[in-house]
Amino acid sequence: MFRSFETRRFTLADGVVIHGRIGGSGPALLLLHGHPQTHTMWHRVADELAQRFCVVALDLRGYGDSSRPPADAQHASYSKRAMAADAVAVMSELGHARFDVCAHDRGARVAHRLALDHPQCVRRLMLLDIAPTLAMYEGTTEAFARAYWHWFFLIQPPPLPERLIDADPVSYVRSVMGRRHAGLGAFDPRAMGEYERCIAQPGSAEAVCEDYRAAATIDLEHDRADRAAGMKLAMPLRVLWGAHGTVGQCFDVLRLWRDAADATSGRALDCGHYVAEERPAELLDEAWRFFDDVVR
Repeated sequence: MFRSFETRRFTLADGVVIHGRIGGSGPALLLLHGHPQTHTMWHRVADELAQRFCVVALDLRGYGDSSRPPADAQHASYSKRAMAADAVAVMSELGHARFDVCAHDRGARVAHRLALDHPQCVRRLMLLDIAPTLAMYEGTTEAFARAYWHWFFLIQPPPLPERLIDADPVSYVRSVMGRRHAGLGAFDPRAMGEYERCIAQPGSAEAVCEDYRAAATIDLEHDRADRAAGMKLAMPLRVLWGAHGTVGQCFDVLRLWRDAADATSGRALDCGHYVAEERPAELLDEAWRFFDDVVR
């Protein structure tokens, strides 16, 4: 995995350390992972992407081998705005003022905020298996709540969810990932080993909960403010989702993103939630075509 990549650690102005891998050359492409994973989730596509791009795969704050900042009453330290600023700072340190983004799940929510807050940085944006956070909360149904139970478990006041996760973090990861369409068989054992190692690190349970608490509070405030101001994404947006996943089954993904962006296209793939690990060849084909004019 990541045969052509080097490991890097970036210490940002606020003291947060962001861990990641960098490989390849060409136009810059930022990869952001989802929950409860790390940058390792890109292992089936990263080496191929690095043949055409300078690929930067980061661990979000609170995940992988990045810092786990302390919680605060407003959950601001785990807001998508703060996470997006981390990514922009890393890319700036690497000399990339503009770049493309491909992001999954929680990382895709960070990428959405990044594109809103720093539109000058993002050339093209590809988001995997999400609808806009505000739209999903406003459109929550019983079916969605049952399938995405972790959304509503993790936002409960501390310390209950933290204690339950810390009691058996590996079981937590396997429960969240294994209950989805593809089961645990979709994942390389080496990748699963990384997800399990990182969730067991001190502070991981609190960080994960704070990520979701932020999504249900301060992130929604930011999203509502943008909607009231009429803000929409202006760069080309490609959205992909799993035909067998909860997001695609519970929401009109393409319509919701067309409400949020000016130039949106997308489709469902024959998979569940974990697009990059379930359908890596199709994802690569989509990336080549969507980012093609940038590569040329």
